Amino acid sequence: MKRTIVSLVAVLFLSTSCDQSHMQQTQAPLQPGLSPWDRDLIARESEEKSNATGPARQPVQVQPFQDDDAVEVRRKQIPAISATFARRTTPERAQWLAELCFKKTIGTTLTPLDLAEIALAETGGHRLSSRAVSPRGALGVWQLMPERARSHGFHPSEMRDDEKCADAAVRELKEKLTMAGGNLSKAKRYYCGTGPAAAAYDKLRKRFRAEILRELEKGFQERGLLVQAASHG
Repeated sequence: MKRTIVSLVAVLFLSTSCDQSHMQQTQAPLQPGLSPWDRDLIARESEEKSNATGPARQPVQVQPFQDDDAVEVRRKQIPAISATFARRTTPERAQWLAELCFKKTIGTTLTPLDLAEIALAETGGHRLSSRAVSPRGALGVWQLMPERARSHGFHPSEMRDDEKCADAAVRELKEKLTMAGGNLSKAKRYYCGTGPAAAAYDKLRKRFRAEILRELEKGFQERGLLVQAASHG
């Protein structure tokens, strides 16, 4: 039990400790293949921070997890994510999407929780519908803009397919992680954009993250009580 909790904290730390890093303060070199939208994000971020100074950072390369214990800890996030999703959609769909969050983040430094909180921030108010379309034209549960879907090898209409939309969302977040110099919190804001709208989105995302973490903690407490009951049976 203790080993599981320690492992969980270690995995979750990976997704939050990036908040301590700082994005490159000078103009970031443009990476080959970046869309005009991404270039605009970098340019605006550099302009906003033009008065700050700091050492340049090299883009972080995403390395896959190979540790079986880490995969198992990630799997334990599924019930908490499903319970949180189920407040917005049917239990069956909640379980399906929670398992997708686990499946699609295996082999990356992202966790199921990272993908789940973005889904909730994007379409939690629309029952996590695969047919959700924003006023600007973003599509699917993870709300990919048509040009972003194409940049990841998908036709925009394929964003109605939950699996393909999740694939595209993971690729988008990994791309934003490189743009943000490894700062995962910034990468998640970049997923939405910049400015006041992105700031409001980020606050909403963090609220959903806290909700999932409460479910996760409750699950461990319940399992702990079951273990104690069994030991006294």
